[in-house]
Amino acid sequence: MRLVRHFNSDRDKLPATSVAVGNFDGLHRGHQALIDAARGGAGKLLPALMCFEPLPATFFKPDSPQPRLLSVRDKIRLTRDYGLELMFMLRFNAEFARQSPERFVRDVLVRGARAERVIVGADFRFGSRAAGNVAMLEKLGPRYGFTVERVEAVADGEERISSTRIRTALFEGDLAEAERLLGRPYRISGRVLRGRALGRDLGFPTINIRPPDPPALSGILAVRVSGDGLESHPGVASLGHRPVLGGTDWLLEVHLFDYDGDLYGKHLEVEFVEFIRNEEHFDDFEAMTEQMKQDAAKARAALKPET
Repeated sequence: MRLVRHFNSDRDKLPATSVAVGNFDGLHRGHQALIDAARGGAGKLLPALMCFEPLPATFFKPDSPQPRLLSVRDKIRLTRDYGLELMFMLRFNAEFARQSPERFVRDVLVRGARAERVIVGADFRFGSRAAGNVAMLEKLGPRYGFTVERVEAVADGEERISSTRIRTALFEGDLAEAERLLGRPYRISGRVLRGRALGRDLGFPTINIRPPDPPALSGILAVRVSGDGLESHPGVASLGHRPVLGGTDWLLEVHLFDYDGDLYGKHLEVEFVEFIRNEEHFDDFEAMTEQMKQDAAKARAALKPET
């Protein structure tokens, strides 16, 4: 899959596209409907996805960044897995945000992405102050030589599926709800980092992975880990700030049950199976270690194969 971060003189080498446009944080079932539409009606056009980094909501409110469902790497990987050959991940900055709706259409969609078919959700907004909507996009289409396909929201129950709804489910520890809305279990992947080895000293060696910042999920969880020879290996994870150590950065720490290999530098995927409890502060390491033993026992029970 080809990844385009900005447009330059090479854009003329791009084929004409059928492009789905949005933020796509989560790539949930609603987003997958847009991707299916981009692929299904593409004909001779190249199916593509267009998204923006950082997330616009975070750009406009950097002091209260929007919790992320996907890291940049996971968004790229999933886009490829869903069968797209081209991904526009455009840098969202002050200049980009100032574009009028028509300039966005002319310079980004048409001249940049060479869109001849544009697929958007029914509530899609674009341009400075989100002044553009789907009706405006449809009006500009004939002038600039593209068609517009409006995809209605995918519902689950009485509510539409949205990234906000999934963030709420993860905040509440409802992994089953998140999985249903995503169409897959919730996972985070990343490269294993070297840590302070404190977990090993306490009898709970961990692998450390940097999650999306800030992540939509936190707490203590039962997990399964895959990658580099591991296949759904059970474990217990802490996703948070490590308050006992005075941590400020987000970190995903996973203790793999009955495993003693070296995974530093490896790229692994962590699947979250069951929420155990919220992250909390302990007065000393002894109290924390005792709680970790209880957490591990609960995680083992949650991950035990059903008979």
